[in-house]
Amino acid sequence: MTTTHLLYLHGFRSSPLSAKARQMAAHVAAHHPAVTFWCPQLPPSPKAAMALIAQGIASWPRAAMAVVGSSLGGFYASWVAQQAGCPSVMLNPAVDPARDLARYIGEQTTWQNPAERFYFLPEYITELEALDMRGRPPAGPELAIIAKGDEVLDWREMAGRYPKARQIVQEGGDHALGNFTDYLPQVVEFLDLA
Repeated sequence: MTTTHLLYLHGFRSSPLSAKARQMAAHVAAHHPAVTFWCPQLPPSPKAAMALIAQGIASWPRAAMAVVGSSLGGFYASWVAQQAGCPSVMLNPAVDPARDLARYIGEQTTWQNPAERFYFLPEYITELEALDMRGRPPAGPELAIIAKGDEVLDWREMAGRYPKARQIVQEGGDHALGNFTDYLPQVVEFLDLA
């Protein structure tokens, strides 16, 4: 089925201004103008983030939507795909953010605007645990793009988390997938953008 509605989810401390989000938005606008593209600014609360997403995609056609997520956004994308039964693309996805983000409880800044501050609260760890989709079979086709050189997340954990996904495992690279534009053709082909 052709994708007519595409959701992009950014990672922890990130925003719609991240390089990957902007590259995806620009590609969709230039080459697939009929596609509805949405990359919301996610609140720090995972529960609030998923409520925002659920509200934002409530009227989207489930058979023609897909989700792309980077890092924590990849973790969220797995949850969205389970709820919507849609295809998903995970870019260096967080596998166990409840474990990994516990050390970030407290005041944080965003990557794109260090003057912007937010609080990552202890209860967000429980909210992350409630969204964990590990152990469930995929509800739709999955593509995982994983860099072995990721300095933040263990590529072996990422690959092991998505055993049924089509995987592109890159030698080297980094967490930000600085060469994301190299993968755009594969993402577009996988999603069959309108």
